[in-house]
Amino acid sequence: MRARTPTVFCFSILILFAATPAPSQPRRPMTLVDMLEIPWVSDPQLSPDGSRILFTVAKADWKQNRRVSHIWCIRSDGGGLVRMTNGPSGESSPRWAPDGTRFAFTARRPAGAEEPGGRAEGAQVFLQNSAAGEARQLTRHETPVSQIAWSPDGRWIYFTAPDPKAPEKKEKERLRDDVFAFEENYEQVHLWKVDAADGREHRVTQGDFSVNSYAVSADGTRIVVMRSPNPLLTDRQLNEVFVLDAIGGGMTRLTQNAIQESNARLSPDNSRVLFTAGANARFEPYYNGNLFVVPAGGGAARLVDAELPYAVEDACWSRDGRSIHMLCNMGVHNELFTIDPVSGRRRQWTELNREIASWDYSAAQDKHVFVLSTPTSPGEVFIAETGGVPRQVTRVCEYVSESFLLPREESIRWQGADGVTVEGILTYPLDYREGTRCALAVYTHGGPQSSDKLAFSPWREYRPVLAAKGYAVLRPNYRGSTGYGNAFLRDMVGHYFNQAHLDVMAGVDYLIEKGIADPERLVKFGWSAGGHMTNKIITFTNRFKAASSGAGAVNWISMYAQSDVRNNRTPWFGGTPWQKDAPIDVYWANSPLRRTYGR
Repeated sequence: MRARTPTVFCFSILILFAATPAPSQPRRPMTLVDMLEIPWVSDPQLSPDGSRILFTVAKADWKQNRRVSHIWCIRSDGGGLVRMTNGPSGESSPRWAPDGTRFAFTARRPAGAEEPGGRAEGAQVFLQNSAAGEARQLTRHETPVSQIAWSPDGRWIYFTAPDPKAPEKKEKERLRDDVFAFEENYEQVHLWKVDAADGREHRVTQGDFSVNSYAVSADGTRIVVMRSPNPLLTDRQLNEVFVLDAIGGGMTRLTQNAIQESNARLSPDNSRVLFTAGANARFEPYYNGNLFVVPAGGGAARLVDAELPYAVEDACWSRDGRSIHMLCNMGVHNELFTIDPVSGRRRQWTELNREIASWDYSAAQDKHVFVLSTPTSPGEVFIAETGGVPRQVTRVCEYVSESFLLPREESIRWQGADGVTVEGILTYPLDYREGTRCALAVYTHGGPQSSDKLAFSPWREYRPVLAAKGYAVLRPNYRGSTGYGNAFLRDMVGHYFNQAHLDVMAGVDYLIEKGIADPERLVKFGWSAGGHMTNKIITFTNRFKAASSGAGAVNWISMYAQSDVRNNRTPWFGGTPWQKDAPIDVYWANSPLRRTYGR
């Protein structure tokens, strides 16, 4: 039977969220099910003429037991909201054609005649008229495609895809022989392009390497790619920046170091390439994200702003190439900046004090679109001219604050054990009364190169549910977090648990001193680095009555070889566990198991 393709439905926003509580009903506390059902807005894309915005909304599909994302379109003035797709397996990555008459997206083809919710094949590229009509499948690539982008003339759509599996690997899978060599079970990922008219595919790169990401130049003649020897996470520090022509020839290497570069983009005149990397000017590892510029013809890469106290999360060239726009992590919030790539003079032009996500810049319109999340809103699409005041466009999640009782959240600061200022976020219980002590749940973020921000709680943290149960929640941006300068971040270099756990405990003591937290009712939880911290805390003190550690390290020595990401752990402990004169004592000294084992 013919494979289904996503079709167009012009539903109103009320129909999409008909299952959500009506605003006229009394507000009530949130449950875990409520949190799972909250829609999440992402990936806004401004049309070439600036009149419309495509974006995705992901919502829980209980029959499929997962979130399913569909594409919506809204006018930039906030009117004319329509749902554009309704495929059974969902759609993602909407991208406008340069003339604005259609858009491309990726979706999974249902396998054979299976009903919605059945297994689907890998994602492929689809095309759809931006006014109305049924989507047309453009690619039938042998492997799943991702990272789609139009050529400026609208003729081609670029994408990345893994190479096909070798026949012997396919035969093993058919026989359900699932034994494989660790970190050898992969296919290289390469760049392709497909003719938007007839679906003919053309390979752009080939060789024994993987293209991790790419960006097409403004005139369509050049492409900048970030490639590494393989697609494995543990080798991403071997990622390097290359420039090639649009048909795949003339590949020129621009960087050579042991640092992972990201967000590489060619300047409008193709003379320079910007990229971000967690490195200093000498390309030494483990620093906050910084902005670099390198000549597109080759030469030394230059750090643009050595004095930047924040972490650069993303960056792109302005329309005229005279400046660079940056999204910077400032601890409990991130903001948009514009910087001169020559002088390094920068200007912060948003003061939202919340979390900006899914940021995208339209050079054609010199406008920015992004999703803004707040403690009372999972996220809405905003639009702004460079330097202007952002304006809200969508109101997808307004029902959340209208239907549920949500806790108050605020940023707080305290002094660490060594006197350094530490910042965090406090969530109050729903029924909190000044002067009363309450149970305190301490949540530590993952990373640890990350930071908690003033944003809506994801379901996995369930802060509104804890607040409804009478808990306060503390989220400390402990030593090792991003956005507070390099000294703060690098406190973990040479010794993971130096000040980080003391920062957490100092935050707990601060809330006890303020009369907010009950010292007899403390619990601790977190995932990944938050799990590492949980394991450390419960072997450091017995003050916590309960704890939950998600994917937390107990023995750093054994975990090093078992993990798929090891490169960041080398600077923590000063080398690998198996090198000559390995720093085993440092690994063991920072392992929570050491204290438990010695009891």
